[in-house]
Amino acid sequence: MNKIEIELSKTKLFLGIGGSLVFVVLGLYFITVIADQQTRFSPLVVKGIGIASVMFFGATGIYSIKKTFDNKVGLTIDDDGIFDNTNASSVGLIKWTDITDIRTEQVASTKFLLIYTANPDFYLNKVKGFKRKLMEGNNKMYGTPLSITSNTIKYNFNDLEKIIVDRLVEQQQRKPIA
Repeated sequence: MNKIEIELSKTKLFLGIGGSLVFVVLGLYFITVIADQQTRFSPLVVKGIGIASVMFFGATGIYSIKKTFDNKVGLTIDDDGIFDNTNASSVGLIKWTDITDIRTEQVASTKFLLIYTANPDFYLNKVKGFKRKLMEGNNKMYGTPLSITSNTIKYNFNDLEKIIVDRLVEQQQRKPIA
């Protein structure tokens, strides 16, 4: 099996930085201007929305800036498995022998692959802090802590899905029968 390396997309990362910046500015506008001028909602609720926007999109913007300077490959697919470096909850190598299923999900216009494994706790235990919280949230919502998106790489999602699913089938057919 040949190795496929997919680069991070600096263009997509810059677009993410721009989008994050817009929402941080809007959040600050909600906090400093809108909250006290509008009368429909409690100013505390509007400020809360503004603070949440600043915190979430500030974090995604910082992550995108860090990824922009990351010269590592975004995704590597080879005989060992999938080496993921595409998002904030990436864990590195996901071995083919660990993968039990792959499913596609979509939230709004964003599609992502959910990677199901025989032992999700193995991957959760590899990480700490904010990354672990992200993965635990993913695990509660989808039943797996592992997901891959094409939002930060130079690759079409449908093509990525086909390659990964085909490689998994290939690997499963190579397994010796016990």
